[in-house]
Formats: sequence, structure tokens, C-alpha cells
Amino acid sequence: MAQRKPFLLRLDPVTHEALQRWADAELRSLNSQIEFLLRKALKEAGRLPGTKSGAPASADEE
Repeated sequence: MAQRKPFLLRLDPVTHEALQRWADAELRSLNSQIEFLLRKALKEAGRLPGTKSGAPASADEE
């Protein structure tokens, strides 16, 4: 498994609570939810290796 890099993220309480509710609804930890959303945004923006800029991700990839 690839080594994880710890990273401190400061969030305002409203954003934190909204993300926590979303994570709970999808049965993920808050950390996993944030990582999932960041990875999805990077893929949609074409910023991950092997992705094209502006190419929408299919529903199958979520």
C-alpha cells in the first residue's frame, strides 16, 4: 500500500459539520470523504495522471 502523507486541514465549523454529515450518510470517515471528494475533483479537472482536462467522469467511476 502506498504511504500516506499527513496533512493538517483547517475548516470552519459549518463546513466541517456538513462534510461530517455527508461522510456519515455515505458510511465513510471524514478523512475518507474529503480524500474521495478531492480525488473526484482532480479527476474531473484532468489533474490526475491519465485524465483529460474537461472530460466529465462517468457515474461508474464513483
